[in-house]
Amino acid sequence: MRVGLIGSGNMARALARGWGEPVLCSDGGSGRAAALAAELGGRAAGNQEVARESDVVVLCHKPYQLDDVARQIAGHVSTVVSVLGSTPAREVMAAYPGAQVFRLIPNTPVEVRRGVTCYMPSALPDGSRPDGGLESRVLELFGRLGAVVWIEERLADVAMAVSSLGPAYQALLIEAQVDAAVRHGLKADVASRLAVETMAGAAALLEARDQDTLAVRREVTSPGGSTARGLDALERGGVRAAFQSAIDRVLRVSA
Repeated sequence: MRVGLIGSGNMARALARGWGEPVLCSDGGSGRAAALAAELGGRAAGNQEVARESDVVVLCHKPYQLDDVARQIAGHVSTVVSVLGSTPAREVMAAYPGAQVFRLIPNTPVEVRRGVTCYMPSALPDGSRPDGGLESRVLELFGRLGAVVWIEERLADVAMAVSSLGPAYQALLIEAQVDAAVRHGLKADVASRLAVETMAGAAALLEARDQDTLAVRREVTSPGGSTARGLDALERGGVRAAFQSAIDRVLRVSA
């Protein structure tokens, strides 16, 4: 399946690096397409050329460019994957009548094949489902980059607030731990390695425990011990309320 990327920004780059194959990509004049092609092989081209030579076109441009890009390439594509934020599948279908349209929301760790991609299956305008074989091939393509999670499209913004924004939140948590450790004498590089490796290990442990966060916390926490005191400080500091406020704010902006 030959993939063409319309747009060569951060998400397109993450996808291309994760797939690790020569790319066919375009940009709006930024030069990012040429840089990506130089890195991975393949070539940069115009939007129409990318569309004509691809089995599936992945829309990685800015959401506001949907109609402008569609006017250029709609007649040249049969399969469209949209990774555009806050752009319902029905809007993409309207811009690409007659094409098979799939809406997916990947996050940036797809670059290292540890990403999460949310898939929102959508009915076609006539009420039918997309071609099953094609759907399987599209999901296999993104499954190479990490987990694929099926969600209802009405919950797309909530899912994005968790997975798409999550890498930034996790990075902030690492920064906070490193800053605290440095204040008490650890070197920054040592503290950073400890925090990053611990987060990666905790994630793997949670996977092994079927995402049972309570079980993982209990395995570390002794009554009255240092972990209990640390967790109490985080609770008193409002860590849960902070994350609730973050998702509330994101959803208000998205509404």
